[in-house]
Amino acid sequence: MASLMLEEALYSAEAVAAQHMYADEGLAALGRELGRISPRLALTVARGSSDHAASYFAYLVMQRLGIPVVSLPMSLVTLHQSPLAVDGQLAVALSQSGQSPDLVDTMKALSAAGAHTVALVNKQQSPLAESCDWAVPLCAGEEKSVAATKSYIASLSAVARLVAHWQADEKLLSALANLPQRLQDAAGLDWSAAIEVLKPAERIMVVGRGLGFAVALEAALKFKETCAIQAEAFSGAEIKHGPMALIDDGYPLLVFAPRGPEQQGLIDLAEEMRGRGARVLLAAPDNVASRDLTLAVADDEALDPLLAIQSFYLMAARLSEARGLNPDLPRHLSKVTRTR
Repeated sequence: MASLMLEEALYSAEAVAAQHMYADEGLAALGRELGRISPRLALTVARGSSDHAASYFAYLVMQRLGIPVVSLPMSLVTLHQSPLAVDGQLAVALSQSGQSPDLVDTMKALSAAGAHTVALVNKQQSPLAESCDWAVPLCAGEEKSVAATKSYIASLSAVARLVAHWQADEKLLSALANLPQRLQDAAGLDWSAAIEVLKPAERIMVVGRGLGFAVALEAALKFKETCAIQAEAFSGAEIKHGPMALIDDGYPLLVFAPRGPEQQGLIDLAEEMRGRGARVLLAAPDNVASRDLTLAVADDEALDPLLAIQSFYLMAARLSEARGLNPDLPRHLSKVTRTR
């Protein structure tokens, strides 16, 4: 019997199609409003997988719109009551459940300080949605597995849709229309080679850069959460600044190298780490001869990270079971986390 994690990851294409049908109009209206108010700064408010989606939002907005984006430590608001000067700026909360008190209290405080507040949330009838000026449903449907999968991909899709509408990018919007089929393509790729390498692993580094770093962060979390592997995510630009000292013979590295200006540096890094004895799993498109795992490509390279994590999720669910674990019931964890 397939795990819920596997089933829900396979549902991602349908979730993205539902989002196109039911949420795109709201995202388009929000994009037009953001174009009108022209914020000069954006804050993100999120935890866990949603915070990794916020990383994707930050990079995409800074890359395409030139607006600085900062991840806000919620304790500045909930514990320190810091007077944040955010009048007229944008604050975006991302969440699956929309129930954690720290997210809700932070967004209420930012709204009271004059920020334009947006919730990208899977449960639209939630305290977080009610606390924001705008609430956009992710349309992923109920997620029963503790490990978020389809809601994470739907978060990235919602972010890309928002940015596409914000800058009226028809090419990206067209690529988003084809995204469900591309996700199905990614789900059909064979990543079983990674299971053979990682079944006995106790630790791993996951490497990415640019838009792909959000995928590295998420993959590292899933390794810990579902496979009990001590995993850390690093930017390809940072790994030589200390983490490389951990590399010894057989040390596993998963390197995500999707298309983009960062790709060649990641391919070169993978080759260098192989030379240092690491057991490298290079995930790259099929035109990269040195790849170990194949990445699907989207109609716009900004969407390639969504396809990368789609392929990864299916592998991670199977790896968890190969290690004798249940990916739906990670130790000590629950579906809804409430922090203050």
